[in-house]
Amino acid sequence: MTSRIAFALVTALACATAWSNDAASVNPQSEVPALTAPARSEAAASAVPAGSDGPLPVVEVAAPARLPETIDLTYESAEIFQHLRRGFAMPNINSELVLHHQQWYLNRPDYLRRMITRSSRYLHFIIIELDKRGMPLEIALLPMVESAYNPTAYSRSHASGLWQFVPATGKQYNLEQNWWVDERRDIVQSTGAALDYLQYIYELHGDWHLALASYNWGEGAVGRAIKKNAAQGLPTDYMSLKMPEETRNYVPKLQALKNIFNNPNILADLDMLGVPMRPYFATVTNSGNIDVKLAAKLAEMPVQEFVALNPSHNRAVIRSETPMVIPADKLETFAHNLEAHEESDKPLSSWQAYTLRPGEKLEEVAPRFGMTVAGLKAVNGLQGRMRVASGATLLVAGEGNEPQDMGLKASPEEQPLVFAAPAQRAEKPATERPAAEKPAPGVGTQTSTHEVRKGETLSAIARRYGMSLAELKSLNKLRSNTAKYGTRLTVTSSTQASASTRVKTEIASKETPAKSKPTRAASGPTTAAPAAAAPRTHTVRRGETLSSIAQRYDMSISELKKLNKLRSDQVTSGTKLRVQS
Repeated sequence: MTSRIAFALVTALACATAWSNDAASVNPQSEVPALTAPARSEAAASAVPAGSDGPLPVVEVAAPARLPETIDLTYESAEIFQHLRRGFAMPNINSELVLHHQQWYLNRPDYLRRMITRSSRYLHFIIIELDKRGMPLEIALLPMVESAYNPTAYSRSHASGLWQFVPATGKQYNLEQNWWVDERRDIVQSTGAALDYLQYIYELHGDWHLALASYNWGEGAVGRAIKKNAAQGLPTDYMSLKMPEETRNYVPKLQALKNIFNNPNILADLDMLGVPMRPYFATVTNSGNIDVKLAAKLAEMPVQEFVALNPSHNRAVIRSETPMVIPADKLETFAHNLEAHEESDKPLSSWQAYTLRPGEKLEEVAPRFGMTVAGLKAVNGLQGRMRVASGATLLVAGEGNEPQDMGLKASPEEQPLVFAAPAQRAEKPATERPAAEKPAPGVGTQTSTHEVRKGETLSAIARRYGMSLAELKSLNKLRSNTAKYGTRLTVTSSTQASASTRVKTEIASKETPAKSKPTRAASGPTTAAPAAAAPRTHTVRRGETLSSIAQRYDMSISELKKLNKLRSDQVTSGTKLRVQS
């Protein structure tokens, strides 16, 4: 190339760059379209090799990459998917498997939309539980991989629920499985157990991808694969281990979902915007047995929707002192209707348990209680010619209750839950708030011994007995956050007298649902107000917030914080608070 041609080329490029900058300053919104493939090939063909006369070669300059958005971690998200994205903390995986599964989900928008709709019932609760533990929020997407967020999902390996616990692991993590309930399907209990297990295997491996592989394959199998690679001098990360095909695809599926949720435009195309970051449900505990259909009726909600939130119940009756999950905006309605139902002297349950005598057949039992054999089988989950042994417990109808269609099949995708976030209402001062119900009875402390089971963590044990981790370690003079299998620990548990009210309400997440209905004034002459009682102690239970505790004891949040010298609005389970009696 001659010096004259070289000088001309440099001058042309400099002029082109200056022209580009000037054009951008005049119209910053305009963009020069990229050359299409045929245009690029034509330009390349017409370009003249260096050193010869003719037109200058075409140079395609790539636009600089956009800088990532700055994330303000102190900002509280109002929308649930935005909050989810802000909590992603696992390292990303880029592989052909991730792209394959990402395309698989995107090619099935109806399936993806149904799965996201189902998840909107449970996501807030799970995200808050992950936030409390400081765990990556990608884990909130794990039930999509496990069960497509279907709480009644059941696999060939007998795994059940959102988190797909097999019976043995469920028992290991204290998930009750009996004639009445299967807590592997319980939203609150199974989530606590799943997060306990994930924390344990993360502490075991120190890597979230290996922890997820262990959740799917088993920590023992992953441990052996790691040792095998280490012995051969090979890397021991997730991508380097030899594992079954299902486990090989497990983390890429989660990564594919993470990529989709990281793109707000995809969620907009699926019409999945506008889910507020606030509690969807709360738990209510009733002191007597109650029919599933009646509980749904009192909450003024479809039976299918009620069962979608309470899938753990095996029978048409919910036992006394068993928490029920109800939408937060239905709490006031439920409490009001329950009070009216009880005042009418109507029973809460029209079913009773019956023990089958030796030699008795279903054909003999059914007509005795005014039922058909088909109805008796339906309510007890008996199929075909299944035989029932003597001594077995059956649920039989009370007077005039023949189960035509129990309506106990959950339809999680039936009702979409995408809605706009309501405007925040300012909290009323204590003088304007309605009078609360009578305060709960006093709480005492009882000491007992707990033997550490396989897979249990100290945090899980502390939470089980309503203690903080620090209290448990201090009581047992422990320095480490781990305890060996078989170790006997001294624990304390709260003992409580019988409640003065039939319903105890416990908020199942961080925020406050609808206000409780004010109690009606008793008839008769008014009496002078009693003198203020001295403060007493309340032990914070799992899922309780300062707001729910203050409401329970007819206090404002500021009064509760001032009495306990608290600065934060958050409180951990096991903390002892002074409350006004």
